[in-house]
Amino acid sequence: MSTDDPTAAPAAALAAVQAAIAHAAALTDRKPESVTLIAVSKTKPAEAIEPLLIAGQRAFGENRVQEAQAKWPALRDAYPGVALHLVGQLQSNKAEDAVGLFDVIHSVDRPSLVTALGRAMDKRDRRPDCFLQVDIGDEPQKGGCPIADLPALLAEARAAALPILGLMAVPPLETEAAPYFALLAKIARDHGLDALSMGMSGDYETAVMLGATHVRVGTALFGSRA
Repeated sequence: MSTDDPTAAPAAALAAVQAAIAHAAALTDRKPESVTLIAVSKTKPAEAIEPLLIAGQRAFGENRVQEAQAKWPALRDAYPGVALHLVGQLQSNKAEDAVGLFDVIHSVDRPSLVTALGRAMDKRDRRPDCFLQVDIGDEPQKGGCPIADLPALLAEARAAALPILGLMAVPPLETEAAPYFALLAKIARDHGLDALSMGMSGDYETAVMLGATHVRVGTALFGSRA
């Protein structure tokens, strides 16, 4: 591939992350395909996303409904097979828009949102997969359900017919992430949940070794955000 090719650097970054995931998976006797790499494209324009689409990446993450609505319909028309993941906090009044646009919602964290999503799914006749977000580090400002409240939230989500895949969490910054990943994995097992959305650019390999099924990687693919 020519060094003048604008897709060369993104393709190389994607290949490097994929290789790191494969290596981490192999260390724990897992198959690389058991891990979904979500390219977190929040704040990135379509022209920055397209090189990864050309390179074959199909799972992308966005933080805001409105931003995703502005850029993804045209990209999806041009590149079939995209799975769009909402990885940021979701306001209940945006639930219907989120259900219409996203394939997976990672930030279900409170009863009011469960209610709003259940109604939106019924109205839209569309049921995106969901993760319950856990406040794994006791940081209420980040969002997430307190660990003690998770059983009740899970019961409410199931009663509302939300398709719950598993748990999502964001460990505290500037701390060793591994204990938090291990804790999230244990909580998921205790509740009979198989999927774990955990790990970002700085710690996704550790997350994979501790059972992540979905990793949310932005900076390692797109470079530092302005």
